[in-house]
Amino acid sequence: MTRHAITSLIATTMLLGTAAQASARQQVEHVDAIPDTAPTKTLVIDRKLGDGREARRAEYVVLDYDGFVFDPSTADHKGVPFDSTKKHGHPVSVIAGTGHMIPGLDRGVLGMKVGGERTIVVPPKMGYGDATAFGVVPPQSTLIFEVRLLDVVPKGASN
Repeated sequence: MTRHAITSLIATTMLLGTAAQASARQQVEHVDAIPDTAPTKTLVIDRKLGDGREARRAEYVVLDYDGFVFDPSTADHKGVPFDSTKKHGHPVSVIAGTGHMIPGLDRGVLGMKVGGERTIVVPPKMGYGDATAFGVVPPQSTLIFEVRLLDVVPKGASN
């Protein structure tokens, strides 16, 4: 491979990565209710607006959450529960917006304020995709997360 071809390949890869990031940000939509059919983009439903610090990219967020497999045959569309901070006995602390969670959840918590509660509906491509997860989430599953934002630790904050 020539030097020019390698340079072109690197530039194309960088452009595609930037386009994919921009596209992923556009795949979050605020709605009023969980739809009856599985969505193609991540949906956010604010159940309670918080009044504290806002969750921003690359800041630690402290979350309580419950995860369910989307099931259109139930009244609330929540099927099999697959994960919960209650099950673990403590909230989770994670850096938001940087790929430490599945993409739909990672982007869905951005903009929440401490004290807020949000339902985040995640399509398969922004969730676990073709993988089976937690032994109960089938491949290509849409997910529902009930999230409570407990705290945000600003960048550069020290103990």
